Amino acid sequence: MGLSLAHVGFGAAVWAGLLLAFIGHPEPPALPIAAPSTAGAPAGAAAAAAALSPNAPRTFVLKSVSVELPTSTVEFPGPANAQAITANCLACHSAGMVLTQPNFSRATWAGVVDKMIHAYKAPVAEGDVGAIVDYLQATKGAK
Repeated sequence: MGLSLAHVGFGAAVWAGLLLAFIGHPEPPALPIAAPSTAGAPAGAAAAAAALSPNAPRTFVLKSVSVELPTSTVEFPGPANAQAITANCLACHSAGMVLTQPNFSRATWAGVVDKMIHAYKAPVAEGDVGAIVDYLQATKGAK
């Protein structure tokens, strides 16, 4: 009975895991911190000096980040025809992004919409799929 590639791979993974467990997690290098003198300092200075000790527990602080996303003033042309695509697609795409796509056949547009729904989990109303494909074919269909 020979060893299969799966057995060898599993064995290598087990050995690697054991080796890493044996080595352990490396400690980050201790930064040389001179303990400040607390003589004549306010009462909180001793606590601050203790926090700077290399043996003090390490903590981190999360900071808020503000991100400004680009906006677009481009709208889908044809207000009556564009209701389905506006209601379902603008959550993820700008109208400008959709309208600059190449011209595709109806079958290709149907595939793109299907991919958005099934691969990317786009929340598209099932009843609007046909109207979206119709709109894409009318505005960006292969000529």
